[in-house]
Amino acid sequence: MEDILTKHYGLQPERSFKDGRAQRYMVEGSIYTIVNVTNMEQENLVELYTIAEHMKKYGDRFVSSFVPTTEGRFLVTEKEQDFTVLKNDQHSRNSEARLGRKLAKFHQRGRVIEEKITHISRIGQWKSLWEKRIEQMEKAFQLVIESHPGDEFERMFIDSCPYYLALAENAVQYLVDTEMDDNPVYADSGTVCHERFVDGVWGGEVTIRNPFDWVFDHSGRDIAEHVRERYFQMQTTHQPDIQQFFRDYQSVTPLSSFSWRLVYARLLFPLHYFETVENYYLSDSEGQHFQLGDRMQGYLNSTRHYERFLGSFYQVAEVPVKSFGIPGVTWLV
Repeated sequence: MEDILTKHYGLQPERSFKDGRAQRYMVEGSIYTIVNVTNMEQENLVELYTIAEHMKKYGDRFVSSFVPTTEGRFLVTEKEQDFTVLKNDQHSRNSEARLGRKLAKFHQRGRVIEEKITHISRIGQWKSLWEKRIEQMEKAFQLVIESHPGDEFERMFIDSCPYYLALAENAVQYLVDTEMDDNPVYADSGTVCHERFVDGVWGGEVTIRNPFDWVFDHSGRDIAEHVRERYFQMQTTHQPDIQQFFRDYQSVTPLSSFSWRLVYARLLFPLHYFETVENYYLSDSEGQHFQLGDRMQGYLNSTRHYERFLGSFYQVAEVPVKSFGIPGVTWLV
C-alpha cells in the first residue's frame, strides 16, 4: 500500500499505524489514508467528494480531503484494484468528551448542504430496506429448517429467529405510524450521517472524519446506533452515559417528537441480531464463526434485559412523551 503513495503521489511515509478502523501513513505532519474504491459507483464517489468539501468549508477541520496524484487524478489502479487517497492536515487526539455536542454540530453542518444528494441517500428508505432484510432473514430461516440445523449457531438461530422477526415487524410498524402521524421540523432534514456511528468511526488515536463512512440520512440514524452500541458495551451502567449524550446533543439541536420516534423505531429494529446472522453466513472463517456464535449467545442471554431497555428508553432519555404525544409499544411498557 505504501508503494501507491510513493509511485502515484510522490510521498515517502515516515511511519504507518493502525488507527480506528484504518491504516494511516504519516508524511511531514499530515496523515494519509488509502481507500480501496474498486466496487464503488462513480456517482457515489462524486457525492462523497462534494460533501467532504462542503463540511470543510463549513468549519469541520477534521474532515479528510481527497488528494490528486502527481498527474492530477483522484483514482489510481494497481493490480486491477482502484484506490483513492485521503489527507488530514489537522488532527488532534481523539476524545469522546461531549460527543453528543460534537455529533450535533456535525449534523448541523450537514443539513445546510445545497447540492442534491441522491446516490448515497437513505432518506425515507428505512421501511423498504428493513422489509428487504426481514424477507431475506425469513428465507434463510426456512432454508436452515429444511436442511436441519447443523451446528450450535444454527440451533440458536432457529430458536430465536421468529422472536427477532416479530421485533423487526414492530419496528417497521412504529416507523410507518410515525411517518403517518407526526410532522418533521427543520431539524429532521436530511444530513450527513454514518453507515454506523460506532467506536472508531472518528479514528482512535487521532480525530479523522472519513467520507467513506458516510451516508445521507436522518440524524436519528447516528443517534440510535450510538445508543445501541453504548447499551451493549455497558448493559448495567449505560443510563448516565446515554443521558449525558442526549443532554449534550440537545444543547445544540433539540430533538423533535418525530426525531425521538425515528430513534426509537431504529432501536426497536434488532440490527445487531440481523448483522450477526448475516455475517455468519457470509463468512468462511472458523474463527469468525466462533466469535459470532459467542456474540449471538450474548444477545440471546440478554433478550429480556434489552426489552426492559426498550421499555424504559424514553424515560431514561428524559423525553417529554406526554407533551409530545409519543406512543409507546404496549407489550414493552
